[in-house]
This record gives sequence, structure tokens and C-alpha cells, in this order.
Amino acid sequence: MLPAAALLAMAAWGADAPLHFLAANDDTVAPFPPNTVSLYAIAADGSLTNPERVSTGGNGMAGGYFGASRILIAPRGREACIYASNSQSETISGIDARTHKLAGPFHGSHGDNILATDGIGLAASDTYLYAAFSGSGNIGTFRIRPDCALEFVGDRHAQGLSGGTAEGMAIHGNLLVTAYGDGSVESFNIAGGIPVSNGDARFDAGAKADCVSDAVDITRDGHFAVFGCGSTTSAVEISDISSGKLTPGLVYNLGGAWNSSSVRLSPDERLLYISNSSGGRITAAFFDKSTGKVRPGCTSLPLRGFYSKYAYIGAVATELDEGAGGLIYVPELGTDNKSYIGLLRFTQTIRGCTLAETANSPIESSPAAAWLSIGVYPPRPF
Repeated sequence: MLPAAALLAMAAWGADAPLHFLAANDDTVAPFPPNTVSLYAIAADGSLTNPERVSTGGNGMAGGYFGASRILIAPRGREACIYASNSQSETISGIDARTHKLAGPFHGSHGDNILATDGIGLAASDTYLYAAFSGSGNIGTFRIRPDCALEFVGDRHAQGLSGGTAEGMAIHGNLLVTAYGDGSVESFNIAGGIPVSNGDARFDAGAKADCVSDAVDITRDGHFAVFGCGSTTSAVEISDISSGKLTPGLVYNLGGAWNSSSVRLSPDERLLYISNSSGGRITAAFFDKSTGKVRPGCTSLPLRGFYSKYAYIGAVATELDEGAGGLIYVPELGTDNKSYIGLLRFTQTIRGCTLAETANSPIESSPAAAWLSIGVYPPRPF
């Protein structure tokens, strides 16, 4: 007879059960066993339960660019595919969210076999997955196949104006926007699969004012690109991309929390959730999706365990795909061969808002995990 925990897990992950889960790239580096993806079912109250670990067949790097997403979840009909990068192995793995069957791992070209010491960032359209190999500076294009498999198509070398390689990437329609982390950004046309530059590479508006773009998000209507900044304060840059190209952006300083190298729009796009990676805080800013203007909101206290149990925080994910997103989840990169996920609640008030950790925050990982990238299914609608 199966134990109760196994029966509960089967119910949560059954072939016909509705999926609502959080996935974390454990980014496990050798000599630990191969990298894994940790899967947490999300309970009705937003708490995380029944963690399961699925091997990716490769090894991670236990760190890297804050703005690069090392895990994404791509819904395709009844399929829900989880893609995780293995930076040390220079591969990408696919996992079927319902069956937990592994596809891959998949390699790019021989030119991509240069150790990706700053991670492999991922982005996806309906048809293609894009992988930014930080070692070679290539953006690899993979066709998404049935059963979460990938087929390598080709590379595009992408380098910033000061020699940086792609960190954050985001896609809207046939437009892929990149931030290079060196003070420059660029967009590409991906109508044919492999990215083709739009010839709009430029230096950040804030490159000389303590706002170096690392992460990217794009509004649902494709009007604005939102860049999270590597900075000593909390800052973002907004660029109008409604023409299909990047235009000079505007920088918004939103408080003194340290480093804003990850940013995410709330599902209703009224808010920007900013991960203050080096300061251990989360900032929420109010966003006007019709004008692109940003105004200050609120910043959390330093999250529990910051600089005692963990050293940095990664990009946030939200519990729900509507409204403000429900609970906010944030990965915390541990210093003791463990990592954590912080849980926060956003509350709008008459004077603005508050961000506060829940009583059960943070959730501890399995040993050896190094969390900087997480994702939630169902994903935010785009």
C-alpha cells in the first residue's frame, strides 16, 4: 500500500488533475548529483506543499545573472512543459509537468560549448525556445517539439555595446528584447525563428545614472518594455516599443533598496514587482500601462534570514494569474547548501501599499539547491 504522502502527490500531479504548481531550478553544481527541478503543489491558501524533485540530466552553476531566467513553463494545448537550463553542462532540459517525464537534455551548437559561468537564460514564443549562453554570447534557437522535446535550429551571436552578453530576455509576438548588463539593450525580430537585430542597440537611458539594465518584461499589448536595473537603489527603465523597436527610455528611481536586477509585471499590469537582489527586499511600484509612467509604492523589510541563511534573492513569481497576483514568491540563494523561497503578501492601502512576509515564510529547499529562478503554472496570461 502506498504511503499517504505518495497518494497525495499522485492526486496533485495526476494526468487529469488541474495543475497549479511552483517550479524551481535547483541549479545543482557538480560534484553533487545531477541538477533537479523542485516542484511544489500550490495549496488553496497559496502555501507550498508536496515538493518533488525531477532530475534534469545535467548540472547547474549555483548562481549567475540575476536577470536571466533559468526556468520557464510553456503551456501548449494540454501539454505544460517545464524547461530548465543546466549551465555547467551547457544544456536545456524539458520536463512534462503532468507525468514528470524528462525530455533531453538538449545541446546547442559546438560554439555554445563555452562554460556558461553566468548561467543560461531562457525565453519562449509559441514555437521556439531561446537560450542565452553567457559563455559564448550566442542566443540559441530551439524549435519546441511534442512531448516537451527541443530541436536546435541555430545561433545568433548577440553582444552589448560594451561587450556584455544577453542577461534578461522577454518576448512579445515577433519581438525579442534583450538587456546585456553592460549598459546597453537591443531588440530582435524573431518572425523567422533565429533572431535578427532590429538595428536599435543603444545605451541605457540610466547607464550613466546608476541604472544598468539586467532584466526585461513586456506589457501584454507590446507597448512598453520594462527593464530592471543593476543599481545601488531601486530603479527601473521604461521604453516604448510600440513601433516594433526600442526607443530611448525613462528611468524611475523608487527608493533606497539595493539593486533592482529582476522585475515582473503583476498579472493586471498595475504593479511592478522588483526584486532588490542585493538588499534582500521586494519593492512594489505602481505602473500605468497606458502611459508607461511609474510611481513609488512600498518596500518590504529585509526578508527573514537575509545574510544569515542566504545572500541574494532572485526573480519573483506570483501565486495567481489575475489581479495583483495573490502571494508573491521569491527565491533566496542560500549560503549553507540550502536555499529558500520567501512568501509575501501585497496589500493596497489608502496611503499606498504594504509588502509583508507571511507567517510560514521562508520555505526551505532540499540540500544542495541554489535557487535564483522559479516559475508558477498557470503562467501570467500573455
